[in-house]
Amino acid sequence: MASDFPNDSWALILGGSSGFGLATARKLGEKGMNLLIVHRDRRSAMKNIEPEFEKLRGVAPSLRTWNVDAISSEKRNEVLEEIQETLGGTGRVRVLLHSIAFGNLKLIAPEKITPRTAGDRLAAKLGIDGGKLAEAADELLADGEDGVHTVSHAPKYEDRYLDEEDFARTILSMGTSLLGWTQGLFTRGLFSDDARIFGLTSEGNEVAWKGYAAVSAAKVALEALCRSIATEFGPHGVRCNIIQAGVTETPALAAIPGSNILKAQARLRNPMGRLTLPRDVANVIYLLSLDEAAWINGDVIRVDGGEHISGVTR
Repeated sequence: MASDFPNDSWALILGGSSGFGLATARKLGEKGMNLLIVHRDRRSAMKNIEPEFEKLRGVAPSLRTWNVDAISSEKRNEVLEEIQETLGGTGRVRVLLHSIAFGNLKLIAPEKITPRTAGDRLAAKLGIDGGKLAEAADELLADGEDGVHTVSHAPKYEDRYLDEEDFARTILSMGTSLLGWTQGLFTRGLFSDDARIFGLTSEGNEVAWKGYAAVSAAKVALEALCRSIATEFGPHGVRCNIIQAGVTETPALAAIPGSNILKAQARLRNPMGRLTLPRDVANVIYLLSLDEAAWINGDVIRVDGGEHISGVTR
């Protein structure tokens, strides 16, 4: 199959072992792009990740992976040197995707709980135990019966709170670490003449979710950095855009307290009646990597099926 990209084009994906990163690697590989994947996973997790990488080897022209901390400047420089060797004299990075999902999901203050009354009142009306009603609602919610989320058990948060170090680490990991990789590729002359950089944000860039404060700050920092990259690297042929995905079933979402309720609310609000899929995002990144999308630069592009603008609950 003919490639959709110039020969010897490479995609460097930071956080490519699951979720958006893995889906994008699969899409770009299928379309003829060589793949470089940096990820950080425990050895015990590799038994599930290696089969996915093996699938990528079956579709992409080439694949090389590194299981290292992408936030470490020392490891970053080591990987960049190895990438330069891998690309040789002709290979160039066409796509850089920042899909690192390491963030602290803790509250910033003790939670003042407002008791939920709907479940208890309904249970009293039916003459049943309120706790059993909530347990039944939890089970139905897990099976995708979204309408019962208001009578299920409320999310539980740890009695530990974010501090400045948590914020700094999260903002570096999920936001500003993109700069070091961008500058490292650029100074080594590894970007193609028409390179595309992508970061990932969420509706949490504007909406306050409990436990999401540090990640929200990282997303906003990433968006600001994207605008600066688009402006200052643009004259050198580098475009930078941010993808704002809808609520998506990923390992990162599962780590958020109350993610089952977030998913239920998203499905009820989304005009398409479903969550965003990693492949939905991968498809858009692919489209924005084509020659025809060269004039899109410095934007935040929503990929959510209309979830963000919908004021209707099904």
